[in-house]
This record gives sequence, C-alpha cells and structure tokens, in this order.
Amino acid sequence: MLLGMWTVGCAVACVCTIILPRAHAGCIRNNSKRRTEGHVSNEAALQGTLQRVYSHVLNHDAGHGVPATELAAELLLPQAEAGACVEHLLRMGLLCRHAGDRLIAVPPDQAATDVLGPLERDMRTQRARIERMRREFISFMPAFEASMTNHQHRTGVQVLDSLADVRAVIDDLVSHCKEEILTAQPGGGREESVLEEAAPRDKEALGRGVRMKILYQRTALVSRGTHVYIDLVTGLGAQVRTVSDRFTRMLIFDRKIALIAVPGKSHAAALIEEPNMVDFVVGTYERLWLAAEPLPVDIDTRAGITDGLKQMIIRLLTEGMTDASIATRLGMSVRTCRRHVAQIMAELEAQSRFQAGYLLAARERMDT
Repeated sequence: MLLGMWTVGCAVACVCTIILPRAHAGCIRNNSKRRTEGHVSNEAALQGTLQRVYSHVLNHDAGHGVPATELAAELLLPQAEAGACVEHLLRMGLLCRHAGDRLIAVPPDQAATDVLGPLERDMRTQRARIERMRREFISFMPAFEASMTNHQHRTGVQVLDSLADVRAVIDDLVSHCKEEILTAQPGGGREESVLEEAAPRDKEALGRGVRMKILYQRTALVSRGTHVYIDLVTGLGAQVRTVSDRFTRMLIFDRKIALIAVPGKSHAAALIEEPNMVDFVVGTYERLWLAAEPLPVDIDTRAGITDGLKQMIIRLLTEGMTDASIATRLGMSVRTCRRHVAQIMAELEAQSRFQAGYLLAARERMDT
C-alpha cells in the first residue's frame, strides 16, 4: 500500500512538473537566485557591522573599556542588532567584559589562540587516536598475509607482484631443475640486460644436461642480442622454434612447476604448482611447439620481412586489424609494422589499405 501511494505521489509530482508554466518556472529560478544573493549580501553586511563594533571598542577604549549600552546610539544601530554583534564578538573572543557591562577589545591573534587552541588540542588528540587505531589494525596484517599465503599454497597458485621476486624464483627454479626447461617468450627482441642475465644461468643448466626448448615470435629474430643468445644456447643443445602469432609468456620446470604471465601486470608472474594446472600449461606449450617452425641454421638478422611473418600480416590485414593491433599481436613496433604493410602494399600495387585487403582476399579465393 505504501509503495502504491509513493508511486501515485511521484506521478502527481511529475504531472505538476510537466504542466508548470514556463513563466512560473522562471519566477521560481529568479526568486532562488535572489535568495542566494540576498544571503551573501546579508553575510557581508553582518561582517561589516561586526568590524564597526570591534573598531569602535578598540578606538574608544581609554583603559577602562567601552560601555556596551552606548554602542547602539554611538554607531546609529538598532539596539537588538548592536546587542547581537556584541554577543557574536564575545563568542569569537574578540571582546571581553570588564567591570560589569564595559567591553574591552582583545587582539585577534590572542583571541585566535584562546578560541582555536582547545580545538587544535582536540584535533591532535584525535590524530593520536587515529594513529593508535591504525597501528592496531596494521598489527593484524601478518596474520592476514600468512592466511593468504597458506591459501595460495593450498590452491597451488601464488602471484608474484615484484619483478625482483620473479627473477629470484626463476634463478632458484633453474638451479634446482634436473631434466627439462620449457620457455615461451612472446614479443620482439628481448632486452640485452635480460639476455645477459639469462645467458650464464641457462648455460650452466645446459651444462648439467638439462634439456631446453625455447619459443620466440618471429619478430625476435631481428634483434642482434637475441641472435647472440640463440647461437649460445643452441650450440649447447637447446632447441629454438618460432611462431608468428602472439602467445602467453611461460616457463615450465621439469613439468612440475610453471610460471606464467599475469594479464595487465608486465612485471608480475603466477607461480603454479598444482599438478592438474601445470599439466594444462604443459599441454598448451606442446601445442605451440608443434605449430612452431624450427629455427633455420643460418639466420640473417638483417633480412627484411620473412615469408611466414608476411603471411601472418596479410591474414591480419584481411581481417581488418589496425597497424597498432597487428604490431601488438606480432610483437613488433608500430613503425616496423607500418613498414612491412607498406612493403606488402607495394608488392600488390595497391593504393590503399582497403584495396590491399580486397586484393589479398581475392588472391585467397583464387588459391582455394
């Protein structure tokens, strides 16, 4: 019943709003504006009167104070208004009573200290209380974090948010690995500092007889640093293959522990130890490996666009993807991607991307 009454009331209000004449609505807005302006004007007038009363007491005090009863007449103010101003200034501490009904002006800095001092002390007390409560809350964090860590261990997944933690875990896992390391590194050429850090670690593992498989995107082969690293590890028995399309970064150790990338966190990794989940990651890696192309014996890092990469760009162009999307997908810079697209368009003698897409689609239909 109450809901029905509320609904009816709303309907009536809406109807009233709809049929309200524009002129009347304008009057309401004007009245509201006038009330706001009047309020501001009244505050300014009050402040001006307070200043007059305070100045009068300050300037006419001969050492014994100014009679409060004479203020109204001397300032030509209504008695009620003068009395209200005096009470206001007394509350502010700018006036004080002396010898009965006489008034003495107090320096503003002293009045501020007298009035605001207790408030500031209360604020300091409250801040101290807040800090005590904050420390009390924080004291529960170790128990909470221990519980979260235990939960992560029970589920077999632990998220490492720090790059330093990720590198430390990788170092530890490589040093204790006994049989096999499976690596998938998406994107273009890896940073030389990362490769310099990885080279001795991987060389030591290969020297212990650990098997190693490494997956790269084809765009990584144009990096001189990546080329040097590949020459090193393949010379020690590692296998390297390349894939055109993008994949998830992952490392798998002895098919028992896996590290995979965390979406949206470039420096984080998920450490997976739960056997069923590790098996899933291993299966994903093996499918990528079977679809990948073996690395040519003679790699020319200065070569332009490879046939496999060209075919992938052509396929993504026919799907209508932008240069930026293709670059992200294939692990290259947008500038490099645009250079490859321009090369493809030149080979097709196309004047626009639209025409290139049409010609590529027509070529595919003819091939099939």
